[in-house]
Amino acid sequence: MSDVNRRFLLNALKLFDVGLVFCSFGLATFLVATAQHATPLEQFLSYRVKLSNCAIFALALFLCHIMLSLCGLYESKRLSTKRAELLDALKATALSTACLAVLAMLFSLRMVNTPKFLLLFWAIVSMAVCASRWLLRYWLAGVRRDGHNLRHILIMGTNARAIAFARKMAAVPEYGYRLVGFVDHDWALMHEFQATGLPLACDFSGVAEFLRHNVVDEVAIYLPLRSYYEHAARMAAVCEQHGIMLRFDTDIFNLKLAKPRIVAVDGDPQIATPGVVSEGWPFVFKRGIDLTISLFALVVLAPILLLTAALIKLTSPGSVFFGQQRVGLNKRKFTMYKFRTMVPNAERIQEELLHLNEMTGPVFKITNDPRITPIGKILRKTSIDELPQLLNVLKGDMSLVGPRAIPTRDYQLFDEDWQRRRFSVPPGITCLWQIKGRSELPFEQWMELDMEYIDKWSIWLDLQILARTIPAVIKGSGAA
Repeated sequence: MSDVNRRFLLNALKLFDVGLVFCSFGLATFLVATAQHATPLEQFLSYRVKLSNCAIFALALFLCHIMLSLCGLYESKRLSTKRAELLDALKATALSTACLAVLAMLFSLRMVNTPKFLLLFWAIVSMAVCASRWLLRYWLAGVRRDGHNLRHILIMGTNARAIAFARKMAAVPEYGYRLVGFVDHDWALMHEFQATGLPLACDFSGVAEFLRHNVVDEVAIYLPLRSYYEHAARMAAVCEQHGIMLRFDTDIFNLKLAKPRIVAVDGDPQIATPGVVSEGWPFVFKRGIDLTISLFALVVLAPILLLTAALIKLTSPGSVFFGQQRVGLNKRKFTMYKFRTMVPNAERIQEELLHLNEMTGPVFKITNDPRITPIGKILRKTSIDELPQLLNVLKGDMSLVGPRAIPTRDYQLFDEDWQRRRFSVPPGITCLWQIKGRSELPFEQWMELDMEYIDKWSIWLDLQILARTIPAVIKGSGAA
């Protein structure tokens, strides 16, 4: 497909999307109006349209187009998954609906500024845009399978990762990639590459000449960074001169867990490898859940909190709350709050009881701990002593779900760095350890559960853990 045809189809798609938004707005308006007033179709079509409303609607269409563009709906989706493309479409329609809601509020558009209309509009436009993207994806896949709209790619390097990349492209004809060949010089394992039967286009010295006389849309660099930096840099400069797209493998350090991504620093792009996915809408949603549930729980449980505070004050000397320094996100120190369940000088007495510790690793626990007060045993068994941590959640020191906050003393005893990855997310009141044994778990299994939570994190996993925590607390198994 030529660049002229590609630009024509792209502009046609933009106009088509504007038409979808227009029709979705009209259909939502008709359905709401007829549902509220039982308005016949003829009467609905006879409504007068004010010029000012037309201007507002034109502005709404423009803003919707901007939202669709910002969400990447007009970028190439050749290598993206269906799920990723549909999520981009849903994000775009949600932002478009939000823009429409703001305009309706600013200009007092009564029918538009209702939850019923906005929800109906979002549902209609989302189905329309998602359906159009699915049909377009299906059509383009067929076109590429027939040998049209292809991208010719040249791969620098003949190592295992370069070969794996080439085979991945060849295994999915819908991607529409045609391998031009590989670029490399003779090296120790060249015979393994030659055994694959894949074409060698040229060596490093012949790249510029090869590009002058062959169709190449993209160049993928799969060279070792340290020993082949000069070749890769020269290749990047040649591609820039020819206006050829350059792609390279971001996994240059063979990281097993951290996924590289592009970030901007004052406008300059950089490759970042975050410890975990700690940004974006999922974590905004997670924080929203934390604030909503913790605030609601504090209000609902206020009578229990007040009764507990009174019982602690009446049955033992000392303060109602116990504040202890814990290690939080990226090893930040914070004070975690609990109802006091021990005698006032419990931390000093712990040093005298270390020889009785029943746990492995940097954790302290003994059966029938003499420091625990009579009311403290009940609070620990029912986990009521943990409720003040809802204040830590409101402050942002903790989350409802996350690895358990570790005391500073215990952190100093960690002896393996892989265990410290648990501090790459905010600590939580509950997590997998809470529903799989609590303090009965050995330290090593506890750490493995924390790693499992971090690697498999999702909003759905958080909700599952929250739902399963309540029966675990009621059962009281493993409570220290």
